[in-house]
Order: sequence, then structure tokens, then C-alpha cells
Amino acid sequence: MEFQQLEMFTALVDESSLSRAAHRVCRTPAAVSTAVRKLEQELGVSLFDRSERNLHQLTPAGKLLYSHATRILEMKRVATTSVKDLILGNTGVLRLGTHESVSLYVLPALLHKFNEANPELKTEILCGPSELLIPALRSGAVELALIADAPADPSFDRQAIMQDQLVLITHPRHRLSSVGVVQVRDLANEFLLVQGTKSQIRERIVQALKDSGTPFRLGAQNVAIEAIKRMVAEGRGIGFVPLMCVREELASGQVTMLRVADVQSQWELSLIRLRDQRLSPAARSFLKVSHNAGQSEEASAESIAEHQKSTPIRTNSRRAFMVKPRKVIHC
Repeated sequence: MEFQQLEMFTALVDESSLSRAAHRVCRTPAAVSTAVRKLEQELGVSLFDRSERNLHQLTPAGKLLYSHATRILEMKRVATTSVKDLILGNTGVLRLGTHESVSLYVLPALLHKFNEANPELKTEILCGPSELLIPALRSGAVELALIADAPADPSFDRQAIMQDQLVLITHPRHRLSSVGVVQVRDLANEFLLVQGTKSQIRERIVQALKDSGTPFRLGAQNVAIEAIKRMVAEGRGIGFVPLMCVREELASGQVTMLRVADVQSQWELSLIRLRDQRLSPAARSFLKVSHNAGQSEEASAESIAEHQKSTPIRTNSRRAFMVKPRKVIHC
């Protein structure tokens, strides 16, 4: 499997046209078709449903490969840019990796402070799960990574930014919605929505279910926070999410929050870097800004829980995620 094959495959998916895909990658349509066929031969599976001519509909395997291919190509682009900047001496770029949910609910405030202190610096953000961000950090594609439940790895230095709570959210008319605090065994056979197939949060939840002997169904895995919230609000399951991500939905009554007594609820967000790595001025500045912000603005989950039913929680996390046009965000 080669980068060019992945580039032609993703171009065909994005453009839904062999000729447009070929034009985008500066190759002939025949070359694009050959690249896709070779990928299918190597993987031993069809990537497109060819039941209708010229309808470039992905198979489940094609969808999975597309999700990985876009991430791989983004890492390649970021790594190439990083090396070029190093050669040219361009150190005024902050390259940061983080989760999609963090980019929505934590990063806006940090970037605002960073931009105020460093108006001349550029910013690039690589979004993804930990299994994408850790290799990106090791390869130098990013200098810093803002990660939840960061792994205890001696090759990394870790700086705690904030703590939050992992909570269970349900539809307001769910059978457990008025209980407040439940046990793991109360979740028997529920349709559970969790993030990341390899995340520590998922492992924590699954282990608690196994330890209690509770039969469970992981109805959907590797689901984005926004998708989990929407599915729960529509009554299509219950989900574990960080409390900071559901303030608006709790305030508006779209979902109800529960605590699961026998599941560790602490959720920590840390900024990690390779140990003994020489950081760029931009990265050093962001470390300082994050440290100060972590001391002064750490979320208070208890106060949110006490006031969620009586006090509207004002938040503009979506509107706050605005960066000057010269800044570049890749999520």
C-alpha cells in the first residue's frame, strides 16, 4: 500500500468521478482505476459497490479504509511541512494534536489566550484519537498533544491541564433518568455508546461491566462525542461522555446526567511532549499559556451538577472556536 494509491482512492471518494479524481491527482483515469484495483487486490475486498455503474458508493471496508487513509495523508502532509519549516528555519508555528471533543470544548479558550500573547505565530491542529496522536508526536508531526487519560509512558513529559468527570447521559424519559446515581449492574443489556475502540475510557467502562458480571452491548464504538449526544437525545442509546461536553444539553433538558457509582469517574486532560525534546518558541509559549489556564480555569464538575436543573449554563464553545483566517485548523 503506497501513499499515491491512498491519494487516488481518497480523491475518487471525494470527487465521485473518475475524471475529476484523475484531474485532482494529476494522473490519468486509467491510473486511478489501476490504483484502486491494486488496493482491493492487496486487501482482498471490494472498496466500492459497483452494482450501479458510475455510482462510487463505498462498501463498509471502503468506508473504513477511507477514514484511515484521510488521517494517514494528513499526517504525511503535516510531517512534510514540519521538516520543510525546520530546514527553512520557520519556528513560528504551533503544531498541536488533540481530540475532536477537546478542540470543541477546551481548545478555543486556550487558543484565544495563545493568540493574544503571540499574534505573530501560526497554529496547526491535528485532530484524532490517541492512537493517531501518539505516533504523530513520536514522528515529530506535532510537538505537543492535548490528550485525555494520557498513557503513562516514560518517553513523555506530561502536564495536567484540567480534570473533569466521566458521566452517563440518557434521554429524559429513559427508565434510569430520575435515579441520579446507578450501579454498573443497572446498565445490563443497555445500548451503550462509547468513544474509541482503544481508549482508556472505554477499557475502564468495559472492565467495570465485566467485573460486575453485567451483560452488556456496546451498541456503537469509536463514535464522536457529538454523535453520542445526538443519539442519546433521540433515545437511541445511553452514552459515557466527559461532563464538560454536555453542558448545553443538560441546561436545555435534551439529556439527563447520571453517575455510575462503581466506574471511576475522574477524567484528566494532559498536555504531553517527548521527553528532552527541544521545543519551538511557539510550543514553549503554548505550554506556558496552558499551565496558567489550568491553574485558573479548571472546570468544577460538582458545581455544574448542582446547578444543571436550576441555573442555565451559558456556554459559547462552538462560537468560541474561531481562529483568525491566517490560522490553519485541521480536524
